[in-house]
Amino acid sequence: MAKKYILDGSQADLKIKRMALQILEENIGEGEIILAGIAPNGSLIAGKIKGLIQPHLDYEVVVQEIRLDKKHPSVVEVAPEVNVDDKTVLIVDDVANSGRTLTYAIKPYLHAHPRSIQTLALVDRTHKKFPIQPDYVGFALASTLQEYIDLDVEDGEIKGAWME
Repeated sequence: MAKKYILDGSQADLKIKRMALQILEENIGEGEIILAGIAPNGSLIAGKIKGLIQPHLDYEVVVQEIRLDKKHPSVVEVAPEVNVDDKTVLIVDDVANSGRTLTYAIKPYLHAHPRSIQTLALVDRTHKKFPIQPDYVGFALASTLQEYIDLDVEDGEIKGAWME
């Protein structure tokens, strides 16, 4: 089966800009935001969101990188380590499939005391095996379990999202 693009690069950028505005709107007066991107593509998206929201905030937005093996996600590493107490942690992923990766990505924050934990996915597949729904979604679609969705990224830029 050939790749079928569901978003091109400019559409992905528009979705990210819209989600950045939603993040600002939903978190006015809520204190500091920490963007925690699931490597590699979630980290890229988190960096783009920081660039969009930082000019509107009077504190430094911290971007963390979450590293985990998406097939075996029991070990989760977060860098840099920062104090998340009484802050909003926004976990960013490129594609939310079953909800498993987002669920495990929350794990390191459960022992801290964040004000809230929110989730974001550029593309959300609407069938979930784990009880998590992204708070911010760029593009949602129904797909079969056999279909695969991924991002094309080149030189730090999203070229599009595709399905096969």
